[in-house]
Amino acid sequence: MKAITRIEQSLAAAIALGEDGSCPPRLAGAIHHAVFPGGARIRPQICLAVAQACGEDDPLLADATAIALELLHCASLAHDDLPCFDNADMRRGRASVQWAYGPALAVLAGDALIVRAFQTLAMGACHSPLRLPGLMATVGAGVGTPGGIVAGQAWESESRVVLADYQRAKTGALFVAATMGGAQAAGADPEPWRALGDGLGLAYQVADDIRDAAADPALIGKPVGRDVALGRPSAVTQLGLEGALAHFRGLIAQAADAIPDCEGGSGLRQLVLGESERLIPASMAEALRQRAALSAIVSA
Repeated sequence: MKAITRIEQSLAAAIALGEDGSCPPRLAGAIHHAVFPGGARIRPQICLAVAQACGEDDPLLADATAIALELLHCASLAHDDLPCFDNADMRRGRASVQWAYGPALAVLAGDALIVRAFQTLAMGACHSPLRLPGLMATVGAGVGTPGGIVAGQAWESESRVVLADYQRAKTGALFVAATMGGAQAAGADPEPWRALGDGLGLAYQVADDIRDAAADPALIGKPVGRDVALGRPSAVTQLGLEGALAHFRGLIAQAADAIPDCEGGSGLRQLVLGESERLIPASMAEALRQRAALSAIVSA
């Protein structure tokens, strides 16, 4: 079974557990809207790929870890789009949860997904219960304080921010949880997998900064220009467009080089490099360079 099929089936099963007749129908609808249809599902894909590279002796636990991470990611998007943050009307090419169901249900849907994530992780550990405490700690660290995605969101409310700290928390922390959690789900030492998650997470945030600054909203499925409008830290603001593109390429190379020697290393490397092209295709990068060069000429 392809990884993406495995992920979608497991997500559907996890969400279905909270969709019986006793759940308020609009809340159930908002939860479903937050999760389906999804994006690239890269965090669970990375998690499963690492688990397989480490021998994956408990597929149920690997699935549960991957799905918990995706549910937490979806919860963060539902909250990120709220009026108190980005006030975004579009996500993944259609109405955001808060636009489709209202801010109150977007808050509640995100909260429900956070709870469902940890329920899914706990239920998946029935064959390897001794691995659960470590996994709970790893996944929790990727979400909470001091350095998880909640902290990353909170940095936007501070007057002074170190860009690397912001990026590492806002996006990188959940990627670290994906790589280290994948190893833990397979009973392996998670520490050698930290650098891969760290490099990937930083690369994703830089790519997001680049796309927010210059991409077509119809292409990426969400509004652009939010970093400047909201005064948020950005690699493009700090490094310039060309500098941000170079930084992105360097981070992708760093992530690929950080993959430990293992049987599935080649496949993981291909996944990482493939994501680089998906996020910032060569054609997009060239178009952005030309736009930046033209802007410089006009400004001069």
